[in-house]
Amino acid sequence: GPKVTYVPPPPPDDEQAIFAHYQTGMNFDKYDENVVEVSGLDPPAALMSFADTNMCHTLTVNIAKAGYSKPTPVQKYSIPIILAGRDLMACAQTGSGKTAAFLVPVVAQMMRDGVTASSFKEQQEPECIITAPTRELVNQIFLEARKFVYGTCIRPVVVYGGTQTDYSIRQVKQGCNILCATPGRLLDIIGRGKISLHNVKYLVLDEADRMLDMGFGADMKKLVSFPDMPPKDKRQTLMFSATFPEEVQRLAGEFLKTDFLFVVVGHVGGACSDVQQNVLQVSQCFKRDKLIEILHSIGNERTLVFVDTKKKADFIACFLCQENIPATSIHGDREQREREIALRDFRSGKCPVLVATSVAARGLDIESVQHVINFDLPSTIEEYVHRIGRTGRCGNTGKAVGFFDNNSDGHLARALIKVLSDAQQEVPIWLTEVA
Repeated sequence: GPKVTYVPPPPPDDEQAIFAHYQTGMNFDKYDENVVEVSGLDPPAALMSFADTNMCHTLTVNIAKAGYSKPTPVQKYSIPIILAGRDLMACAQTGSGKTAAFLVPVVAQMMRDGVTASSFKEQQEPECIITAPTRELVNQIFLEARKFVYGTCIRPVVVYGGTQTDYSIRQVKQGCNILCATPGRLLDIIGRGKISLHNVKYLVLDEADRMLDMGFGADMKKLVSFPDMPPKDKRQTLMFSATFPEEVQRLAGEFLKTDFLFVVVGHVGGACSDVQQNVLQVSQCFKRDKLIEILHSIGNERTLVFVDTKKKADFIACFLCQENIPATSIHGDREQREREIALRDFRSGKCPVLVATSVAARGLDIESVQHVINFDLPSTIEEYVHRIGRTGRCGNTGKAVGFFDNNSDGHLARALIKVLSDAQQEVPIWLTEVA
């Protein structure tokens, strides 16, 4: 394709912008009711408050400024495990604080070890590599990392595709301790000799099931088999996701030390119970009418609409605009600049409806998304759990509607019933009959 020249605008770096965060919702304390299972040999005791660790003062202050008052279950169990130097696979519902669960202990150990960035090295040697499946998600992790390292000499950097490669290289060269990257751009920068892996102490796979499946599995194997990447017994490997199908749990074993710990908050792959789920029987030809009807009934509330193809995302966004509903779209074929503008318009409320493919299904943390509509249901139940998890985050409540077409979605019926009943949602009688 044509040479990519896009350079993203730098994020604002005043203290107020860096520490901007979500307001926790009324159900935040309900997270503590989740049953947590830790499997593996002698796990360390859970952490009851952020003050209980002997983290340095700067980090404790940053945690408070970032709005983290008390640890959520995934943080209570993951932070001590990571601080104890153990490998970890952690599964917890969407929106329950997984990013901080790995960033806080990694930054704590870096501060303890006196890590500082140097812009004089031609080849940078990051101590931590965090990789995730989408550009928007690695950027979000980077913005979160900036909060915890504020006022220290630790420098996080983000690199991802769709932007000018030279720009990514310049960012890395200014000093790099924590590298947040999408797999393609990460392998590219390693291949160009701009970073060396011999100093990597922490390897984090966010949305780990996606990072190990058909999509990125080969890239991850390539990453850990570089000659200068420390072998698994010489580094700490951490994996986080809201879903972990069993075959992925088996694959994960290749990357982790044999004594790794597995933390499960609630059910493996369970949906967040703060999302009120509704599944409607809608055949293909009536979906657009139903969508308009729902959007008219909810007014200007922020709504994410998921469809199955990139073409359809643009088509439905266009169709909604013609119906005087301001909408925009995000998918893998849009240029990075357009993706960023679409997200910005959605976040600001300029376009209260965002039509998306699964590129926006995972990890994205957008405040006040009240509704998720699955115009097309995804092919797997894991993807469904991630999609509806764009709402009902951080103890807030949200609503999700799914359009179920008997002809194309029959294979999902059984799994949907399980997800609905596990989250104490009503199961429609017709769905039971289809199953």
